[in-house]
Amino acid sequence: MSDHAPDHPRRDFLRKTLTLIPVVTVASTGLGASQLLAEPVHAPAAPRKVPATPPPSDYQPTFFTAEQWAFVQAAVARLIPADDLGPGALEAGAGEFIDRQMNTPYATGALWYMQGPFNADAAPELGYQMQLNPQQIYRLGIAAADAWCKDSSGKAFAAQDSATQDKVLSAIEAGDIAFEQVPAKLFFSLLLQNTREGFFCDPIHGGNKGMVGWTQVGFPGARADFMDWAERNEPYPFPAVSIRGERA
Repeated sequence: MSDHAPDHPRRDFLRKTLTLIPVVTVASTGLGASQLLAEPVHAPAAPRKVPATPPPSDYQPTFFTAEQWAFVQAAVARLIPADDLGPGALEAGAGEFIDRQMNTPYATGALWYMQGPFNADAAPELGYQMQLNPQQIYRLGIAAADAWCKDSSGKAFAAQDSATQDKVLSAIEAGDIAFEQVPAKLFFSLLLQNTREGFFCDPIHGGNKGMVGWTQVGFPGARADFMDWAERNEPYPFPAVSIRGERA
């Protein structure tokens, strides 16, 4: 894997994702959001504190089956793993965020133009050109990834050790594993994008529990005005605030 591999500095990875925060604070944005993940002009100062791990969630998925849910939870745990900087995507509830998104018009492609002709090899500037919506990409991608793992080792992805999971995700990202019904790179791109969104969204959407994602990068959340601090290379002195008024 590229930026999300465990041997890359996690804080650098989170900083590279900073420009996504204002968007996912409101809602998930679709497959085109990956274009927003540019390097910020002003890198923030080090986070003020290591956020506490949120309590375990008893959330039950409404879209994913038990097997699919196990894959999603295992995958998000490897894409943004917990470490000494704080909780990762699993603890932040990124899986719950993704499951909730799968029950929205975004996930069925209802908000997109989904008529042909379709062109999987179209230039990126032309936008999304596939006939698959996010629901289909997840169902087909998870099935293909688990089938490949079972053929290779007899165990589904979620049952593999973390090192093997990292290797499988790296192979999917690179397109080294061929999926028949969905491009492997497309599946990985959507999974990584939604994991990032779940880590940095407002908690009202199911992810970023305890505002752990915002706290790790010093983002103030849904405060009315923090522009006087935007250009300062120092930690923001106040805790993050969610849309509901919760404080980190």
